[in-house]
Amino acid sequence: MSQYQNDIQAIAALKDKEGSAWNAINPESAARMRAQNRFKTGLDIARYTAKIMRDDMANYDADSSKYTQSLGCWHGFIGQQKMISVKKHFNSTDRRYLYLSGWMIAALRSEFGPLPDQSMHEKTAVADLIRELYTFLRQADARELGGLFRQLDAADGAARHAIQDQIDNHITHVVPIIADIDAGFGNAEATYLMAKQMIEAGACCIQIENQVSDEKQCGHQDGKVTVPHEDFLAKIRAVRYAFLELGVDNGLIVARTDSLGAGLTKQIAVTREPGDLGDQYNSFLDVEEVSTESMSNGDVVLKRDGKLLRPKRLPSNLFQFRAGTGEARCVLDCITSLQNGADLLWIETEKPHIAQIGGMVNEIRKVIPNAKLVYNNSPSFNWTLNFRQQAYDSMKNEGKDVSAYERAQLMSVEYDGTELAIAADEKIRTFQADAAREAGIFHHLITLPTYHTAALSTDNLAKDYFGEQGMLGYVAGVQRKEIRQGIACVKHQNMSGSDIGDDHKEYFSGDAALKASGKHNTMNQF
Repeated sequence: MSQYQNDIQAIAALKDKEGSAWNAINPESAARMRAQNRFKTGLDIARYTAKIMRDDMANYDADSSKYTQSLGCWHGFIGQQKMISVKKHFNSTDRRYLYLSGWMIAALRSEFGPLPDQSMHEKTAVADLIRELYTFLRQADARELGGLFRQLDAADGAARHAIQDQIDNHITHVVPIIADIDAGFGNAEATYLMAKQMIEAGACCIQIENQVSDEKQCGHQDGKVTVPHEDFLAKIRAVRYAFLELGVDNGLIVARTDSLGAGLTKQIAVTREPGDLGDQYNSFLDVEEVSTESMSNGDVVLKRDGKLLRPKRLPSNLFQFRAGTGEARCVLDCITSLQNGADLLWIETEKPHIAQIGGMVNEIRKVIPNAKLVYNNSPSFNWTLNFRQQAYDSMKNEGKDVSAYERAQLMSVEYDGTELAIAADEKIRTFQADAAREAGIFHHLITLPTYHTAALSTDNLAKDYFGEQGMLGYVAGVQRKEIRQGIACVKHQNMSGSDIGDDHKEYFSGDAALKASGKHNTMNQF
């Protein structure tokens, strides 16, 4: 017997127990409302989605073609429409998640207005967006099930059994969210408190980076400053304690390293003996040998192998790493994070290059054989230019004639349709599958796609509607496409919950209910 039928029976028994005072309560209506509210709290969601991610990680370990994907969302409606579309096109939500980007929180969700990605937005904004996303996803469940219940009431015979089967085996729109906590917004205690808020809102997976919290920069900008490993590991432990305190024992932590593009550190690490973690961190510093006689007032010096070494200190009071050490620092960051409680890695790179990523992963896997990455398929990369240049270099290395191409100008439209451009586009198309196979990438995400799609579609509408196309700019460019593509929100009243409200009115008031979905509702035109 299905959970839906079990609930009908349980509520019917409760109604009998309560006597005549509950005569107007319909057990089936109550069971429907219960089915439409499967997840009662954010912690229910976090436990459910954590298991999904853990299972997906195991499946990826067995077969790298089973990688996972997500798109960044900056509003609950955007996340909802994405998952409705995924279900419509694939009849499944398997291996498709949501990503919550700190960049988009800063740019779009702060009361200060648009902010750079430097952890200046309100701490509570992250948990608020997680809560909002899951509110919209749960509403998508309620809306879809409400439609099935109405179909069930109108059906009979075999059709009724088929609809009941859809209800009993309903696929929820609720999927894992990988949520960005930036660099933790303060010390380890601040990180713990913020992680708790995020988990209580429903986050099963928290991504944290090894930058200095009060010097935080976007991963694709200059001026990034990292912290010693022990500082970062304390924050990883803080997030783990938050998961354990709230009973999400299988919650996930993504440890992100920005060391590839970060040439600076604010602190010299504490070291107690040669070769320990602090000593390894300090070994990457740009230093010069000095004597006591050549030292200047206020110099900071290190002693290593009997020598006095002066780290290069900038006017900003930051210390500089040696050039060319980024990849080695990334590898050490990743190994250390996995050895101290992280579940997944994120290596922020300056370009989408499988060989570069795979080279670092191979080094990590010498120590942690099942190391896996979450990778940012970032809009900060010029994907067309990067892959056309990779195709150019490959053709040149193979001895092919590339005289018809100007490497620095390969973004130009004049190269569209050429052999090089076609080869580059094919590499872009297969990038995620290739990187999952060759570079250990378990999860591919695009951080800011819906930010860009909103801007692009709005630009097209504004150009047409305010220009000569007038109303046709909206009808031909938006509504006609919505209708023909079966976009759910073409019935925007239904999307906002009007039909759910009508169902409730009928449950509460019976024949006296004043419903909005009558014959004069213009949504009936669609």
